[in-house]
Amino acid sequence: MRRSELRTISGGLIVFFLVLASCTRAITVPTLTPAPTVVPTADSGQRLAARAPALQIPAVATRLAQIDANLKVPLPIISLLRLDDIQRLALNIAVRDAKFTDSIRNKLTREPLRNEVFSVSKLKDADLAAPQLEPCRTVTCYRVEMYEYAFNATTIAVVDVVQNRVISVIVQPDTQPEIPPHLADLAVQIAINSPEVKEALGFNPTEDKAGMANVKTALNGSRCERSRHLCVAPTFIVGGRALWAIVDLTDAALVGVRWTDLGESSNKRLTEKSLQDDVVTEQYCEHTNVVTRDGWTFNYILTLSDGIRVSNAKYNGQPVIKSSTLVDWHVSYSTREGFGYSDAVGCPTFSSAAVIAFNGPYIEDIKSGAEVIGFTLVQEYRSKGWPQPCNYSYQQRDEFYTDGRFRIVATSLGRGCGNDGMYRPVTRIQLADTTRFSEWSGTDWTSWTKEGWQLQKADTAISADGLQYRVTNEAGRGYYIMPNSGQLGANERGDAAYVYVTVDHPDKEEGTTDLLTIGPCCNTDYHQGPEKFIEPAPEALGGSPIIVWYVAQLKNDDRPGNQYCWADAVPVAGVYVPKVWPCSSGAMFVPIPQQ
Repeated sequence: MRRSELRTISGGLIVFFLVLASCTRAITVPTLTPAPTVVPTADSGQRLAARAPALQIPAVATRLAQIDANLKVPLPIISLLRLDDIQRLALNIAVRDAKFTDSIRNKLTREPLRNEVFSVSKLKDADLAAPQLEPCRTVTCYRVEMYEYAFNATTIAVVDVVQNRVISVIVQPDTQPEIPPHLADLAVQIAINSPEVKEALGFNPTEDKAGMANVKTALNGSRCERSRHLCVAPTFIVGGRALWAIVDLTDAALVGVRWTDLGESSNKRLTEKSLQDDVVTEQYCEHTNVVTRDGWTFNYILTLSDGIRVSNAKYNGQPVIKSSTLVDWHVSYSTREGFGYSDAVGCPTFSSAAVIAFNGPYIEDIKSGAEVIGFTLVQEYRSKGWPQPCNYSYQQRDEFYTDGRFRIVATSLGRGCGNDGMYRPVTRIQLADTTRFSEWSGTDWTSWTKEGWQLQKADTAISADGLQYRVTNEAGRGYYIMPNSGQLGANERGDAAYVYVTVDHPDKEEGTTDLLTIGPCCNTDYHQGPEKFIEPAPEALGGSPIIVWYVAQLKNDDRPGNQYCWADAVPVAGVYVPKVWPCSSGAMFVPIPQQ
């Protein structure tokens, strides 16, 4: 759908009316406008009448009226963030930029469209990988994220608050930022006040009973999926079941309710070690760290929502990995109805991640028998209530071997919001100095001539050495890719992975810096996010650096004796401790021998 064809979408929220300065240096800091009274008028009565059922919820009535008011001001951009003076300055610098505000009105009719600022945050070290952000290494820069409801897109501006200028503006189509607290609170109010939720639960729920309200979701066939609306799912635990209240934040309305079975559980609350948020943030989120061991050297940093980023990795002095990250976890339940969560993993503070870092990263030996054959950089991410139902735990293991192999492993430790879940971790891997991609045809290596994707199936051609792909530079140096069919780790069942190959565009938001959630949670086909960098016109391969995206598919299982992607709390020595049946994924990268 082209932007010129889109229309205003209704909804509402308390707003900041942004007043732009008339000269270059003078900045008018936005101030909070009081909520207008919800009274039908000649120009708004028809709209409000159509929303009469929703207006019975006070928070929704306020939101709808506020947006009606905001669409009438010269600069229709909503912000309900609690900002300090520097953040407000950054926001004002951004909204003065014509590219940043390009989406606020219909191009043909000039009708106002709804846009909302979701975050204003200081740039971290992990954000500075993109070449256009190099000036931010010496000055203070902020990142402003604005969601375009009419287009289901995100506009991201990086601004220099010292020199009062915009460094970069990028628009990410079909992308939704992480949910800010005020919208999560609104979703909870819609959920607990909706008759459908009360009827399904059999009681009137309260705010403290709603979990996961800030995690994006989808319900295939609903407005969330058909109209590409912004949706979340406050979740209520009742015995061995979870009720999902799927809330459309674009329309400020309940889309529907769905039950999932949680499986049998001890359902006991654990006394866990507290998260060392401040220490982790200071040591691993705000500073780049260096590892040198077993012929390997690389940098790493814990990003806001893409897990650990490994960069500038070398083996015996030769460049191997330019960067690698764990972008998203897509978790879907019930393949018949298609709904679930899109999880981000990252820093415990200043982060939009849904499942945050549990303590800091650490290094373990990789052994074959008694022999050490490499090491792994490990980072765990947990919901605070894990392993109780509707809490998640993930692990990222970046494995480096003494023979030059490496593997980026994504592991789910359960337990999640149902026993019929499919986990799809999205991993981004950019090898250093690679421009060509080939697959094994059954007899030889066949080069890909343009960007594309492929699904690993039971009959996929694999070489006698277990290799499926080859990634090289123009001289033929590079790595083979060995798919995971269950042979790469103990108790692994294979990945059935989607592999995508895209041309690197370091000046765009395609993973050079921290990515927003790039795909919906619940698609069962190749639409997992990376395809957006391929379609509708795949670029030619050859000559330009490329990126490999790996999306495994891991089905959970709670059957006794067959548990997988599962966790529970079990009694040990009189106390409850987590018991985990992990599911791990990731291809092995094997160096191509040099002649």
